[in-house]
Amino acid sequence: MSGRALAVAVYCGSHASVPDSYLELAAAVGAEIAARSASLVWGGGRASMMGAVARAARRGGARTVGVIPRALVDREWADHDADELLVVDTMRERKALMEAHADAFLALPGGLGTCEELFEVWTARYLGMHDKPVVLLDPDTHWTGLIGWVQGLRDKGFASTRALDALAVTTTVAGALDACGVS
Repeated sequence: MSGRALAVAVYCGSHASVPDSYLELAAAVGAEIAARSASLVWGGGRASMMGAVARAARRGGARTVGVIPRALVDREWADHDADELLVVDTMRERKALMEAHADAFLALPGGLGTCEELFEVWTARYLGMHDKPVVLLDPDTHWTGLIGWVQGLRDKGFASTRALDALAVTTTVAGALDACGVS
């Protein structure tokens, strides 16, 4: 990584009506990314958790790289304060650029989009398409049902223990960034 800060891609909710505790969690993650001299790669939005993580990272001095599809620039209110804002045509391009710019992936509580992004990088890691850490931060059991369901897939023979082990599940911001390899 000579001369370049470790980059953490953060997947999280962008819906405006999430509880304040999730906005605070996102801000804590952004602040800790900055405190550890890492950089942030995220979905490029300034609303909700996306905005909270980016603002906190920038306040702490971290470089921020947002990647947002053109169709979502207005809907997610593109964060034009990003150090670098990459506007792409599709969600697939967004995910590919986020993956290319990141050294680790961290999923916070979120909805369908967060699940989709998590599953893509998790599956790619399990299949050996990359060896970057994939981490789930679950401080309040938001993801318990999903993890239970995936464990059920393993129990029925549809997933292996090795596949489940390709995802680190943490409950604290510090533990999540440690699992991402950010010291």
